[in-house]
Amino acid sequence: MQRQWCRRGLVATLLLPLAGLFAALVFFRRQAYRRGWLKSVRLPVPVVVIGNISVGGTGKTPLTVWLARRLRALGRHPAIVSRGYRGSGAVQPVDDQSQPAEVGDEALLLFRQSGCPVYVGRDRVAAARALLAAHPEIDLVLCDDGLQHYRLGRDVELALIDSRGLMNGWPLPAGPLREPASRLRQVDALIVHGERGDGDFRMRLCGTCFYRLDAPECVASADELRPLRLHAVAGIGDPARFFTHLAALGLDFVAHAFADHHVYRAAELDFAGDAILTTEKDAVKLSALPPELRLPVWVLPVVAEVEPDLARFVLAKIMDRPVARPRRLQVAAGRNE
Repeated sequence: MQRQWCRRGLVATLLLPLAGLFAALVFFRRQAYRRGWLKSVRLPVPVVVIGNISVGGTGKTPLTVWLARRLRALGRHPAIVSRGYRGSGAVQPVDDQSQPAEVGDEALLLFRQSGCPVYVGRDRVAAARALLAAHPEIDLVLCDDGLQHYRLGRDVELALIDSRGLMNGWPLPAGPLREPASRLRQVDALIVHGERGDGDFRMRLCGTCFYRLDAPECVASADELRPLRLHAVAGIGDPARFFTHLAALGLDFVAHAFADHHVYRAAELDFAGDAILTTEKDAVKLSALPPELRLPVWVLPVVAEVEPDLARFVLAKIMDRPVARPRRLQVAAGRNE
């Protein structure tokens, strides 16, 4: 479907009737919340939602991690609430003993990297209440992938898009959009991941050093891995972004793209070569496989860099300080204007 959503071809056109029905349901649901027919729940602390209007990964997890770390550095006590996609859906905390099948791969990564409490649950209001009851010191909640979860009231909305833009610009299932492009003009700030497009803030992912999955203390540079016969494995929203990153490091490899949140089997990684390269999100699931994998797995950790300072912008918004109004931009199908 990702390939079909890149253009307005025959398959996408045939799906337009369903897309029209989906868009109508989205419109009436949003109106129900705006008019008070459906109630949003306000928490006793500010809520910042981080999301997008299209399906597929745009980099929300590293952005959420960056924002949580930066807010802590500025003296706040943030925590994260997530749906826990592909998890059980039950409201629960994420800890060192959590498994991806219970809490989801992204939530486990958020817990390991952010340094702050993380709770998951299909009912994010219940998850947030449980979090605040267990951690009364928390003074700000980040809601990962929460832009369309209108039941949870929010103080700041952050939307993220990547260099793919909005592709064909059509609603699901004819296109990738959960909400119309006009929704981007209503958020507090638009963050663009990558070099393409215009936004209020820009994010990029940086990472050059790998660690071995079964021995994290063992690290290697791209130069050290370059002579090896490599396979690259990615089951993220945009695997091509990971492969492009590896190519920019000067690595030659065979690419293996899987669906987002793919649950791996050992047989799928039975390659002829010297090593496997993968993302930290995939490593969460690969670590649960039997240790008898044929090849060693090297993981590339990445960190987000955001400019200008998004965290100070968020704090200004929630503290009712004067803040420059972000530029509103028009995002056309397949490109940003």
